[in-house]
Amino acid sequence: MSSLEPSKRRFPIKRTLIIVLVAIALASIAWYSTRSKPVFAVLKKVDRGSVEASVSNTRAGTVKPCRRAKLAPPAGGQITKMLVKKGERVVAGQILLELWDQDMHAQERLSRDQLKTSEMRVREVCTMAEAAQRDAQRSKELKEQGFISSQQLDRALTDAQSRLASCDAARNDIKQSQSRIEVVQTGLERMVLRAPFAGIVADISGELGEYATPSPPGILTLPAVDLIDDSCQYVSAPIDEVDAAKVKVGQSSRITLDAVKGRTFAGKVKRIAPYVLELEKQARTVEVEVEFVELPKTENLLVGYSADVEIVHELHEKVVRIPTQTLMEGKRVLLYKSDGKLEERAVTTGLANWEYTEIVSGLNEGDQIVSSLDRPGIKAGATVQPEVSQPGVTPAAK
Repeated sequence: MSSLEPSKRRFPIKRTLIIVLVAIALASIAWYSTRSKPVFAVLKKVDRGSVEASVSNTRAGTVKPCRRAKLAPPAGGQITKMLVKKGERVVAGQILLELWDQDMHAQERLSRDQLKTSEMRVREVCTMAEAAQRDAQRSKELKEQGFISSQQLDRALTDAQSRLASCDAARNDIKQSQSRIEVVQTGLERMVLRAPFAGIVADISGELGEYATPSPPGILTLPAVDLIDDSCQYVSAPIDEVDAAKVKVGQSSRITLDAVKGRTFAGKVKRIAPYVLELEKQARTVEVEVEFVELPKTENLLVGYSADVEIVHELHEKVVRIPTQTLMEGKRVLLYKSDGKLEERAVTTGLANWEYTEIVSGLNEGDQIVSSLDRPGIKAGATVQPEVSQPGVTPAAK
């Protein structure tokens, strides 16, 4: 009997230990299942940088050349020479086309022949006038010596004056002939179309043998040559009248092109229209011209491309800022505290745009605030666990 008593005493101890362990496990499970779970949140650090205010166009803008001319010959006529092709580059003063002008060349030859005749006539008449002047002088001397009568002297003087007048008339004929040549040359110049500036031929509407006519007042006709100066280009874009007062000449701008994805080009406001367009009564706009600071070199920038402009009219540098998406209604943010809980903090804001908002007071550089405001459980007083963003994975995707 005495040998069985120790085993009986050990059995209650083991059973008690097992019961205690099971109770601890059940208590742990109950505590773990009932405790509040932390919410994962994406945090953004309050930093210091630049915040700018800008305005953008209401409708797509258009890339335009600084100079574009739709050219037609000054006079009408048949095209006999087309000296350029579409896409060809030309220099200022280069002849683009010529009209039929044989009749005017014939008039020029006739006028030059008449000039030669007039010059020969001048030599003849003026030589005789000089001889008559000498005869008149000798007649004066003979009259003084009494060898001729006064009547003879008068005839000599009259003949000299007459021949001198004939010489002057012949010289005037030379001037008339020269004027006729200038008139013909002016007419010939009207039969030639020259490039007023260097550029590229965008389009040609005339063909050899066709008749080209200048546009009469009030009647539009197709130009013979469309010439573009693409060495200088700008974007013409409509800005809402509400934002127009903020735009000033010289302000910096960013230009984006639909045809060139992922690139932004520096621009500068060069002109603001002095009137408001009323094409749409409910959306009146002001036309603004933004020139490229430097034309793209690797991209083929074509006239007529659609473009957008963002004009920066105010800039604050080295200010405390937060992402605009982290700002809640009433200018409040959720601040992440050192104990892992969120605190609602009111802030005073300054300049703002879609990307960043300037913080005047309420936050310090280095503070962390919540950016994933749309997640369930994100509110003041909640315990959160910062989420580490993985490269290429957005918080929404996770």
